[in-house]
Amino acid sequence: MSSSGKDLGEGSSSPTGTLSRYESQKRRDWNTFGQYLKNQRPPVPLSQCNCNHVLDFLRYLDQFGKTKVHLQGCMFYGQPEPPAPCTCPLRQAWGSLDALIGRLRAAYEENGGSPETNPFASGSIRVYLKEVRECQAKARGIPYKKKKKGTNQTKPNDESTSTIHFS
Repeated sequence: MSSSGKDLGEGSSSPTGTLSRYESQKRRDWNTFGQYLKNQRPPVPLSQCNCNHVLDFLRYLDQFGKTKVHLQGCMFYGQPEPPAPCTCPLRQAWGSLDALIGRLRAAYEENGGSPETNPFASGSIRVYLKEVRECQAKARGIPYKKKKKGTNQTKPNDESTSTIHFS
């Protein structure tokens, strides 16, 4: 065991040698991303992968999503629990994408990638995830309140803490 408590060989493995659920998922995600790069025309070697490939991968995954994201023209846009079905697309949920990027970011470095060149840690990936989170929150009518940095606490009656209604 290292001083951080992680097993250096297989990450978080049990005494019997089987991988934890997290480690198994991380390995599956890593293999899926590697296969995605190989299927590109022309194939993209991992050493040439950049944040644009990662963004394309995230957009590609949307076709397998199960989260209904209402479009702005939809009559149910902004409603957390719409009363009827609609034709809006299914997408990957923000939380799923965020967790996926976390696992791939770790897997990249565990597989020899440098933290300085990690395409999963790119600022453009963080921006994309933020945009997905905000878009999905608006589409479902859930206000997103940004946490304030520093010691400036807002007052309960302050407009910045009130619920925003989307029409």
